[in-house]
Amino acid sequence: MKKLYTSIGLFLATLLSAQVPQAFSYQTIAFNASGAPIANGNVALKISILENSATGTVLYTETHNKTTNSKGLVNLNIGQGTATTGTFGGINWGTNTKFVKVEMDPAGGSNYTNVGVNQLMSVPYALVADKINLNSDNSTFNEDLIENKSANFAIYNYGDGKTYVYNSKTGTWSGQTGGGTGTNYVVASNGNFVIYNYGDGKTYAYNSKTGMWSGQTGGGTGTNYVIASNGNFVIYNYGDGKTYAYNSKTGMWSGQTGGGTGTNYVVASNGNFAIYNYGDGKTYVFNSKIGTWSAGQNGGGTGTNYVVAGNGNFAIYNYGDGKTYVYNSKTNIWSGQNGGGTGTNYVVTSESN
Repeated sequence: MKKLYTSIGLFLATLLSAQVPQAFSYQTIAFNASGAPIANGNVALKISILENSATGTVLYTETHNKTTNSKGLVNLNIGQGTATTGTFGGINWGTNTKFVKVEMDPAGGSNYTNVGVNQLMSVPYALVADKINLNSDNSTFNEDLIENKSANFAIYNYGDGKTYVYNSKTGTWSGQTGGGTGTNYVVASNGNFVIYNYGDGKTYAYNSKTGMWSGQTGGGTGTNYVIASNGNFVIYNYGDGKTYAYNSKTGMWSGQTGGGTGTNYVVASNGNFAIYNYGDGKTYVFNSKIGTWSAGQNGGGTGTNYVVAGNGNFAIYNYGDGKTYVYNSKTNIWSGQNGGGTGTNYVVTSESN
């Protein structure tokens, strides 16, 4: 029986801007039917990349004619042979498991015999990186983004007084009492929707990932009754004087005393929200990543420039100690520094990646 002992080496790219080799190294030792290495012989190899399993769909096949060394060793680069099925550049290394099937003709012809199938235990990461390198001709990043995008739709039905959302990913409709057809009767953000139901005085949020509606007392249909940012929403409840944030990641509402429905009562940035509480003179931030309101910080307010936002972070001025405080959404911590103010240009923000 013919045998091959094989090893696979993967090119690892450290710089996306560098040219990524469209190949990865492969090393074999070829044996004849007697189990002896084929020394200094001409052998033919057929290499296939399979999807998901050892018997999966053939994504790519190529052939090589190589000469072994004195110990039967063969070195080749998969991706640089003669392609017979598919293209090496067309393989999506970023999805599913991949298997390498090796067939050999020890006489150097085309009478191939299957000598083994091995799973690629490490993805050729340089090839994945090349797919998302926007400077590369092989990049499919934009196409993948477009293919993965979807558009959901919301409509109001006067017959039963419900708003229905069509989820394009699941292909289903989901109805909830409330909503309407006037301005701000339905507020949309990142595929999610909120509506107000006059019947029970609640605002309902539709989560496109879970396909569920979630209700919270408060809100309304006027301007600034619902503030949206990155698929999250906030509403104000006059009954308990709290602002409630809906977090699309957790599918839950979370309340904090303070805020309101006027301009600048809620400041939104990258899915996070900042509000001012007159009761204790503090500004509070809802952090959508951790799903909680931060500990409050003295200072801030509801006028123009009382809260300055950028990339989910916020800055406020505290007249009491003459400091400007910045809320860092990554650390969930406020940090103060003497200086600043609330007028135009007292705080200048610069967003960075």
